Amino acid sequence: MAGGKMSARQKMINLMYLVFIAMLAMNMSKEVLSAFGFMNEKLTENNTSTTAKNNEAYANLATKASEQAAKFGPLKIQADKIKGFSSDFYNSLEELKGKMTADIDDKNDYEAMDKTAFLDEYFFKGDKFTPEGQAFLDQINGYRTNVTNVLGSDSKFVPILAKRFSTNDDTNRDGKTIKWLDYRYKGFPLVASLTNITQMQADIKNTESDIVSDLLGGKLEEALSLNNYKGIVALDKNAYFAGEKVTGKIVLGRYDATMVPDNVTLNGKDYKNIQSGQVIIDMPAGRVGNHDIKGKIAFTQNGEVVEVPFESSYSVIPEPSSAVVSADKMNVVYRGLDNPISVSLPGVSSNNLKVSASGGKLTRKGKGFSIRPAGGKVAVINVSAKLSSGKTVNSKATFRIKDIPAAMGSVREQYGTVRMPKSGLANAPIAAGLPDFEFDLNIKVKSFKIKVPGQLTIIVNGNKLTAAAKQKLSKAKRGDIINIYGIKATANGYNLKKVLPVNIELTN
Repeated sequence: MAGGKMSARQKMINLMYLVFIAMLAMNMSKEVLSAFGFMNEKLTENNTSTTAKNNEAYANLATKASEQAAKFGPLKIQADKIKGFSSDFYNSLEELKGKMTADIDDKNDYEAMDKTAFLDEYFFKGDKFTPEGQAFLDQINGYRTNVTNVLGSDSKFVPILAKRFSTNDDTNRDGKTIKWLDYRYKGFPLVASLTNITQMQADIKNTESDIVSDLLGGKLEEALSLNNYKGIVALDKNAYFAGEKVTGKIVLGRYDATMVPDNVTLNGKDYKNIQSGQVIIDMPAGRVGNHDIKGKIAFTQNGEVVEVPFESSYSVIPEPSSAVVSADKMNVVYRGLDNPISVSLPGVSSNNLKVSASGGKLTRKGKGFSIRPAGGKVAVINVSAKLSSGKTVNSKATFRIKDIPAAMGSVREQYGTVRMPKSGLANAPIAAGLPDFEFDLNIKVKSFKIKVPGQLTIIVNGNKLTAAAKQKLSKAKRGDIINIYGIKATANGYNLKKVLPVNIELTN
């Protein structure tokens, strides 16, 4: 356009073309800047709406936790932590946005937000980050890590958090790797960066909403799961004569150990024997004949008292001719433990029973007994009683004596191979348990061995890593398998013969 000799008219035409192209570019730039501004307004409105919905969800969870603390209390603790982390991060971003627009009089004049200087100077110093730029990155990474720690590394939200709040390096269209902060904020118009940060605030609000909804929905799904139901046989009566037809019905009943009633009435009187959400019936049987069991269980739901009625019956029968002996924990008793034993004879009180044992030490405990086996293979319970008719009844029951089975090492109540961060292992106590064992044992770990790949085995006394063990652990890398073995433990003062190892796969 500038080559060769041109007439004055041609020069004027060329100049007009240049002015026209410049005007088009200027108009396009204004339209793009305004578009970012309008998008920022929309995101801000959505954040306000989502905040209101989240507050309602938090309030709903708080109400449920006050009504059913055992069921919803732990969820509220998780939600409160996530709310705190989210609020701190969100407010920090809001403060940054205020600094970005501090020198702009009209906050809606998006065409005036075309400069790149503020964040270019606030986040960057040459090819490096300023302290403010590094702090911005640390906030994002810290939020992702804190929420992940609250939910657990096996939560379905871990990959979502990793995607929404990733600060990994990016690759441009030329295939060049660029640091995340440079790729997202360096050289961009102020309004574009402002919108980008508002979008990050939206991600925070949406993350809160997703997690709290899932916490509440998970409890609802758990409550409705068929695993919480069992078949209940409801006979028309609980005693029949020979030749009679057995009649009744079978229904599904849902049970929940965390549903603790506010009040129970049984046969017209207040009843307080409630354990793990169950009303434990413990009352005199009464005279021979039929007896009714009637009452109501009251719960608070959405601020209102809801009463659930119940009704059943039972029969008291005359005295039998033989004793009934049963082991509370199967037909096996375990060496080193006080095994509870129930001994009963209908029509005869427990105080009038004569009970003895061979193969172990028998102790009376309340209305029952316990036996601590000796070194043999069997224990025998002998029962005798004199009935009101004058007849003497003798009976016995034989139980096998077994050692306590091998326990399993655990970390955070997880067995086998556990995935967790290095810092978590450094501070987590090493424990042991028998997940499928019939008894609740007070197992205490006395010592263990820890093997870090490429490092010497360390023997640790106690149940937590020593400074020497932590020093070896610090040299482990992501993906390494840390082996905890040679675990020595006691159960109710009895030395366990074997404790299986637990392995930890490091996630960082």
